[in-house]
Amino acid sequence: MTRETVRSRIQEIGIIPAVRVNTAEDAMFAAETVAASGIPIVEMTMTVPGAVDVICRLVKENPGLVVGGGTVLDTETAKRCLDAGACFITSPGLALDVVEFALKHGTVVFPGALTPTEIILAWKAGADFVKIFPCSLMGGAGYVKALKSPFPQVPMIASGGVNQQTVCEFIRAGAVAVGIGRELIPVDAVKRRQADWIRELAGRYLNLIAEMREQMEG
Repeated sequence: MTRETVRSRIQEIGIIPAVRVNTAEDAMFAAETVAASGIPIVEMTMTVPGAVDVICRLVKENPGLVVGGGTVLDTETAKRCLDAGACFITSPGLALDVVEFALKHGTVVFPGALTPTEIILAWKAGADFVKIFPCSLMGGAGYVKALKSPFPQVPMIASGGVNQQTVCEFIRAGAVAVGIGRELIPVDAVKRRQADWIRELAGRYLNLIAEMREQMEG
């Protein structure tokens, strides 16, 4: 997938499911269930045991699924993710060397940032998006709205504190997408292999975002 295709898909869907589970098999189940539920994007965090191998399997077995590496803190890990077929790289903080590495290889990258200074640095470095993390500790959607005022040109992804009660507020505040972890992929649903539970949640989030975007356009 081209960088532009990945970037467009993220903006179109508006949800980046973050997989944080305890085993590689759990991760495969979570990722494939989310994809089958209408969200063909998955962020495989490096906290998952064997995360890079999971990325490789997902890419080979699920053509069309946008698979990325998450919680990437250094260029060595970024390289392993790209070698496995990752289409994007993201980190919880501003790792400028990782941004530079991803861009050098034509890969979508969105570092985490929290302050205006970090947002400026990330955007000047060439990041495709800037992930505002952790939103919930800084005022949630209100903080994203405040940041969009001086940075209207920066596409922001809200992460941390996104749930069914807040997702619409984040979109209204100006986030182009949201990162969601266990509020979309509950640990118990994965352990019990309850795909219907995850499918139900995915449908709710997709509908909520679609309805809010429609309201905003109207």
